Amino acid sequence: MNEYNASQIHLIKRPEGLPDQSNFEKVAVELTPPSAGEVLVKNHYMSVDPYMRGRMRSEGVYAEPYSLNKPMYGGAVGEVIESRDSGLAVGDIVLNNAAWQDRFVAKADAVNKLDPFDMNRLSLYLGTLGMPGMTAYVGLFRFGEPKEGETVFVSAASGAVGANVCQIAKQIGCRVIGSVGSDEKAQWLKNECGVDEVINYKTCGDLTKALTKAAPDGVDVYFENVGGEHLQAALNAMNHFGRIVACGMIGTYNAANPQPGPNNLMLIVGKKIRINGFIVFDHNDMRQEFLSEMEAWVKTEKLVVRETIIEGLDNAVDAFLALFSGKNFGKMIVKL
Repeated sequence: MNEYNASQIHLIKRPEGLPDQSNFEKVAVELTPPSAGEVLVKNHYMSVDPYMRGRMRSEGVYAEPYSLNKPMYGGAVGEVIESRDSGLAVGDIVLNNAAWQDRFVAKADAVNKLDPFDMNRLSLYLGTLGMPGMTAYVGLFRFGEPKEGETVFVSAASGAVGANVCQIAKQIGCRVIGSVGSDEKAQWLKNECGVDEVINYKTCGDLTKALTKAAPDGVDVYFENVGGEHLQAALNAMNHFGRIVACGMIGTYNAANPQPGPNNLMLIVGKKIRINGFIVFDHNDMRQEFLSEMEAWVKTEKLVVRETIIEGLDNAVDAFLALFSGKNFGKMIVKL
């Protein structure tokens, strides 16, 4: 294979509702060899994340929308296979934003050299030690401000962000309640991650009643990943001066029309609840603190890491779509 031949996944049509294969196309391209100050990188792993759905809209949601008929982008970990820059050598492992392609040429300052503690676990830098893990860390500590003994409720609790939130909260002595969509995920959270109570929202009936039962002393911090019924139940169960960390609302990402909102928002006023939305990329001042603490927890196995790894760029779209049916367990990764 010519080392400058690459495969890319392009967005060719903006989805209405849930995307499908017709919105994407695999394209073969020939790269231009790197010039001075550039590198050629072969990606080993790429991330698929729910936020990417927002970037498929023409107006975007909280980030610049993807362009049509061009490669999409997102987190990836790759290896430098040709370098025209003195700061990067062949064999260096780099974190980059060039997912959805198996190799690419870029300015050396557009990638970040990694010093992995385990070369066999590079995918960690797309999950627990990457954007999802940092999202959990920043959201919980900067905005949730949990205190030992408080109750933390996490929706989408077995996902890439949620599972980390649950375990970080346990590390600091909180009581943790998670919501998931299967009994298998519930058992994993309880048995492997030490979560105190787990609700299967698909089988529990009235979610407010289930949450109130699981949290008889109320909820102090709600880490919001879903929206809709989950937000309504959380507001009902929140204690006075509770904090809601608004990370995402995956339950609405594929809605073609506006979805009904909670009908109990006045509780925010009466209970004096604080809600903070945030985008993790605005908080790079916490990156070194996050990496130091999270790496230590991973090395000492205080954090359990679970990944769903799909093989091949040809299956990347299927991996992305599976996020919206709850088929992933932990972080969804594509191995290239």
